[in-house]
Amino acid sequence: MIGNIHSIESFGTVDGPGIRFVIFMQGCTLKCKYCHNRDTWKLNSGNRMSTDELVKEILNYETYIDNSGGGVTVSGGEPLLQAEFVTELFKKLKDFGIHTALDTAGSIPLSPTIKELLKYTDLVLLDIKHIDDEKSINLTGFSNKNNLEFAKYLNNVNIPVWIRQVLVPGYTDDKFDLQKLKSFINTLSNVEKVEILPYHNLGKFKWKELGDIYELENVVPPTFEEVKKAEQILGI
Repeated sequence: MIGNIHSIESFGTVDGPGIRFVIFMQGCTLKCKYCHNRDTWKLNSGNRMSTDELVKEILNYETYIDNSGGGVTVSGGEPLLQAEFVTELFKKLKDFGIHTALDTAGSIPLSPTIKELLKYTDLVLLDIKHIDDEKSINLTGFSNKNNLEFAKYLNNVNIPVWIRQVLVPGYTDDKFDLQKLKSFINTLSNVEKVEILPYHNLGKFKWKELGDIYELENVVPPTFEEVKKAEQILGI
């Protein structure tokens, strides 16, 4: 099977446990104002690669992956848009005993295809864009309902999850929103880790190269103290 790939990273260390081979899929329907991978949005483009080609490349790093307790993480873009491709890839990786992780916003409606993919997924890195629905629409262009339903489904089928929240000053750092997020997380029994990802503007040049307006031009990254405050609220 052939998929549309944006890029790969052979020695990832922040997208799951151990050393990860990270595959960034091309294509995303969300329009997150803070996105640092604006160039991954376009659908049906990117580098076309087969699952066999990817597995062959991944196996070149199998020693590093095994010795570090790592694996393969499929990110994006939004990997659920190419769920059948990722399912085939994960099935093949399972034949080699390689740990699989899915980095997703869970914004695509649950379907039998996505549920099939999750059968071969060892860990989900779930990016909760915003716990408040109206603010989610303002920030990403979409409701958070699919996002939260996806989290609940993962809990029901007991797939381990790392919850991620990008901390964007003026957008996702409200004390009451973070408390609401904490309350939601407390309803889940499968959460292994909660992470605050501080907003940065290193990807804004991509917006300009594509002729788009970067709405967060005047937003500065959160301070160390602001990050720590958010972590305290979330009980990290």
